[in-house]
Amino acid sequence: MHPARRTVGESETRRANRRDWDAYADEYQAEHGGFLGDVDFVWCPEGVRESGAQVLGDVSGRRVLEVGCGAAQCARWLTTRGAEAVGVDLSLRQLQHARRIDEDSGVAVPAVAATATALPFADASFDVVFSAFGALQFVADAALAVAESARVLRPGGVFAFSVTHPVRWSMPDDPTAEGLVVTSSYWDRRAYVETDDDGTVTYAEHHRTLGDWVTLLADAGFRLTRLLEPEWPAGHDRVWAGWGPDRGRLLPGTAIFRATLG
Repeated sequence: MHPARRTVGESETRRANRRDWDAYADEYQAEHGGFLGDVDFVWCPEGVRESGAQVLGDVSGRRVLEVGCGAAQCARWLTTRGAEAVGVDLSLRQLQHARRIDEDSGVAVPAVAATATALPFADASFDVVFSAFGALQFVADAALAVAESARVLRPGGVFAFSVTHPVRWSMPDDPTAEGLVVTSSYWDRRAYVETDDDGTVTYAEHHRTLGDWVTLLADAGFRLTRLLEPEWPAGHDRVWAGWGPDRGRLLPGTAIFRATLG
């Protein structure tokens, strides 16, 4: 594995991330499944839960789409709150975990294999679209992904998503105190990629600034209503990739956006 920062397109990103998530899904669910819960809604590594944050609000009777649903833990929780929830994910293996948890929990969520840049749903067919660390940073064409969410939303619908806070990309992928150094520009919008020995991209995560996200939302017809930058909770000692207590007590690790259409 060779990490680098470089420009990578949508199709290359999609191929790499589908393979990566299919290969990583078992480990991911084993490592993080207990923290996420089978029927729960966690927005981010800081442990912000929808039950407390109320980013989406009352979903009872609403049709809801989770983009990048993984094993559909969030959509499953919303189902127990009266939503008609549906999930999409790029990874077939993640969706197999969703089916397993459906059976174990007794709360089933319909889910299909699809990408955020080509949602397989009719125009104006959902009241809420959301993504909890699941899709928006893993696509190259974020403008198309946001536009697709706008397309499938009804007027006045809610679009919400959490992503790695863009300040993170100025620092190395090191959650310890030694990682608290600025090593690259906040405005370097090249993707973080990993390649194999042949130079084939095996993983890609894309970086946008806060200003980029606000512009993308406005261009798609959204009105930003909330932007959350959660603080690291006292006593929370979980390490998740580059984030943990040392970094989290000083800098935000997550940005959560909520917007309405029109």
